[in-house]
Amino acid sequence: MSAELIFRLIGLIIFGIIGIFLGESLGTLIQEIWEANPIPIIAYQIITTLLVGFLGFLIMPWISIKPIKAIRKKLSNVSAQTLIFGVFGLIFGLIAAALLAYPISLMPDPFGSILPFVAVLLFGYLGVVLFVSRQKDLQGVLRSFSKGGSADEKGSKDGQQDTRRILVDTSAIIDGRIADIARTGFIPGKLLIPRFVLNELQYVSDSADNLRRQRGRRGMEVLAELQKDPAIPVAFTDIDVEGVREVDDRLVVLARQMNCPILTNDFNLNRVAELQGVSVLNINELANAVKAILLPGETLDMKIIQEGKEYGQGVGYMEDGTMVVVENGQKYIGKTINISVTKVLQTAAGRMIFAKPETD
Repeated sequence: MSAELIFRLIGLIIFGIIGIFLGESLGTLIQEIWEANPIPIIAYQIITTLLVGFLGFLIMPWISIKPIKAIRKKLSNVSAQTLIFGVFGLIFGLIAAALLAYPISLMPDPFGSILPFVAVLLFGYLGVVLFVSRQKDLQGVLRSFSKGGSADEKGSKDGQQDTRRILVDTSAIIDGRIADIARTGFIPGKLLIPRFVLNELQYVSDSADNLRRQRGRRGMEVLAELQKDPAIPVAFTDIDVEGVREVDDRLVVLARQMNCPILTNDFNLNRVAELQGVSVLNINELANAVKAILLPGETLDMKIIQEGKEYGQGVGYMEDGTMVVVENGQKYIGKTINISVTKVLQTAAGRMIFAKPETD
């Protein structure tokens, strides 16, 4: 028997008992108004018991088990740190309300009997909001009290990188550039790889598709490379979330709970995470940010490898993959020539460079 059915039966019994007393009161009232009423009180009790009991059978889950499930789901998306500060804020607010309860109770009625209860609700709410919204500041204050000056300075240099965690997505591992980026020190913190990400990587490695299998094995090699490098802090975790099946959704929920960013190069995951207020470290955005900037008038050597969309154009590519469109470059296909940059365009798809041959 399910929990919902049990609560429905409990609601049927409780509301049925209420219906008995309601039917008795209703029957008595009708008999007082209409003395010649031939209907006995027990008939009213039966009718009200059936109607009110059926109502209780219908609405009992919505006033018992449904709110509990909603609160549980809401709390599962809140980090443990936020919950702890919320509890401390509630305690602080209740203490403040208790200190004010006696002076407020001395006020004339009805204020003396109502305002203490209102103060408990108000100060409890304000305490939770204050502690949750300022939890980072309060955490810094507590850390400054628990550490000395020299220890605090050392913690700002060493401990900060040890305490910050970065969740790693499967796409970032398969991409492979994460190892080179981590060695440069541009990733400030510990790379945290959930077990479900590792399981997905293993699933890709065992795929029947040859391309997917190669990508998965490449990801395994990258992980082994990261673990062997002592300068790169890497850790695996069994922390998971309930009620979510997709790997991307689990990553976003876990990042919200742990209050940490996600390292990825998946565009869709990037958008979903940003919409839910999760910080994202996108490898592709980093690559675009560090591309070499060319200004009009600069010259460089470029190999023309294919025709352009317009007549007479040739197309080449820089080492970082940036497309270079060369006017009148079609006749130089397969050759390396010296070109002069004429225009640089930044689009949503990336950077595009227009140039012309220096020999023309």
